[in-house]
Amino acid sequence: MQPFNSILIANRGEIAVRVIRTAKALGYRTVAVYSDADADAPHVALADDAARIGPAPAAQSYLDADRILQAAAETGAEAIHPGYGFLSENDAFARACADAGLVFIGPPADAIELMGNKAAAKRRMQAANVPCVPGYEGEDQSDAALTAAAGDIGFPLMVKAAAGGGGRGMRLVERAADMDDALAAARSEAKNAFGSDELILEKAIQRPRHVEVQVFADAHGEILHMGERDCSAQRRHQKVIEEAPCPVMTDALRARMCQAAVEAARSVGYRGAGTVEFLLDQDGGFYFLEMNTRLQVEHPVTEMITGLDLVALQIKVAEGRPLGLTQDDIQFSGHAIEARLYAEDAAQDFLPSAGRLADWAAPAGEGVRVDAGVRAGQEVSPYYDPMIAKVAAWGETRDAARRRLIQALEDARIFGLTTNRRFLADMLAHETFAAGEATTDFIAEAHDAEADAADDDLAEIAAVLMFVVAREQALGQSLGVARGLLDWSSGAPIAARYIFEDGDRVLTAAGGDSYEVRNGDATRRIEVLALDVAGAATVTVDGRRQSVQFHASGPGEIELACAGRNRTFRNAAAFAGSADQTAAGGDVLAPMHGQLIALDVAVGDDVAPGARLAVLEAMKMQHDIVAEVGGRIAAIHCAAGEQAAADQLLIEIETDDA
Repeated sequence: MQPFNSILIANRGEIAVRVIRTAKALGYRTVAVYSDADADAPHVALADDAARIGPAPAAQSYLDADRILQAAAETGAEAIHPGYGFLSENDAFARACADAGLVFIGPPADAIELMGNKAAAKRRMQAANVPCVPGYEGEDQSDAALTAAAGDIGFPLMVKAAAGGGGRGMRLVERAADMDDALAAARSEAKNAFGSDELILEKAIQRPRHVEVQVFADAHGEILHMGERDCSAQRRHQKVIEEAPCPVMTDALRARMCQAAVEAARSVGYRGAGTVEFLLDQDGGFYFLEMNTRLQVEHPVTEMITGLDLVALQIKVAEGRPLGLTQDDIQFSGHAIEARLYAEDAAQDFLPSAGRLADWAAPAGEGVRVDAGVRAGQEVSPYYDPMIAKVAAWGETRDAARRRLIQALEDARIFGLTTNRRFLADMLAHETFAAGEATTDFIAEAHDAEADAADDDLAEIAAVLMFVVAREQALGQSLGVARGLLDWSSGAPIAARYIFEDGDRVLTAAGGDSYEVRNGDATRRIEVLALDVAGAATVTVDGRRQSVQFHASGPGEIELACAGRNRTFRNAAAFAGSADQTAAGGDVLAPMHGQLIALDVAVGDDVAPGARLAVLEAMKMQHDIVAEVGGRIAAIHCAAGEQAAADQLLIEIETDDA
């Protein structure tokens, strides 16, 4: 046994907060690490001690093993919990911790190394008689060898990075003609994300479910499973919605799949928390996909149906103590579903949205759990994953959990950034998901970017609230004005004009917090029933009651949220004469902060609309920058390898009609 009293959490965001809370509850001293971008982040404030580890880029901070070990030495930490991502599945880091006399709260380095390479892991699983997808995991990594193997496997197939996961370095190939491009793209993304461009090939299982089993092992020979999670609701191979248990699981299938997961862990001498992932086909056959040698993002749903604290068990096992559980001790109760709330725009191909989170308040309610690592006023950095929070709900039945989660997402208070919460609520409400029939193709088939249409009444409500908030602010700054005189006029009724993007609104005060808003020939009567200037209002629109949240972002600007949908309204009348900052059609701007990893054009090149101009890496993903217009490249203001700021001018195109 190797007991310890202090734990350094080598991570950030919600997982750092989650680990710190359990560690502190157990009486351990906690140490946070932070980059310059996270100096005022919640995980830093929550820990007992904190150490700066470098500038914002992850490679110079959270991925810098030497700096993290130095921070541990400086703060007197005795153990390191890696969370997930970053160095959590880095066998060299696990060994370096041991060499420094630190306890690594995770599996043995040898198990991390083996299972971290998809090719080696698959070979080991085949030897352990764990069902595997047909494919190629050979050492010959030439295009010729991979293309030949693809011909033997048959199409469609998956090209995957051998050294990583999370959807990075992964491409679906439908036909042989697409192999060259898929190999090049997967290699590039894999090299940038994981430092290795080794690839494997796997036969694409059509319309599968992604089902994973939570396993736990101690140093005394006990290996248990804690049931399965269904993570089929994915976007570009990244999990979006996860649940436990799997909706189509039977007792017999669970017994077979969980036993296979336990044998997978046993075959590599595993210790600690791990997840064995499978593809489940429509006939009940399942195939080993990979093993994640760490705590999973979606572990809360397992905790919610078992009542266990997996972080507490990780710490217990790391100290050399037995789990103290048998398989019969692990019982399942109810159903839990988790949704990953991201700063991204679902209507713009899920473009990440970095910037200031103007306001944030987590939803509350029976059976609701929120794991968040942000606070109101914080900058959501372009350097890391854009997750705001994980929102989960438990219910006695799956449908109860699903309904609670939709309500929780709609109740969350989020302003300042575009998020995916309406998309999440729509996916949870979709008939396919509600019926428990979602496969890995579900989101691609069900998501309709155009469905996120604006509510007709929101602009009218915005005009009223903009008026009322300004009125209340003026009242607060006045001296001796009676509230009864508000909106009173001895002449004609007070009228105010609001010019939004979708047209003019002329608002007339009718007295008693009742207003008429005219938009062209249409008129709506809006009454303010309740108003909290901190950001909540109840109104009626032509007699129909609505509750909205709002955030006054500045004079003449307000952001409204209703049923999980956010819209920002800007009164152009208040900004008359301001300069138009819209870029010209031929100017190509960086959509977010990031690093340009490829520049595909040169001055003088002719480009067509939709042609790829450059590749920007941001928030752990690669984004193609394409031409919106056709023409000739007139100027280039960037180079591959450079960091680009959001809205920075990158390329100028002389348009065809110039």
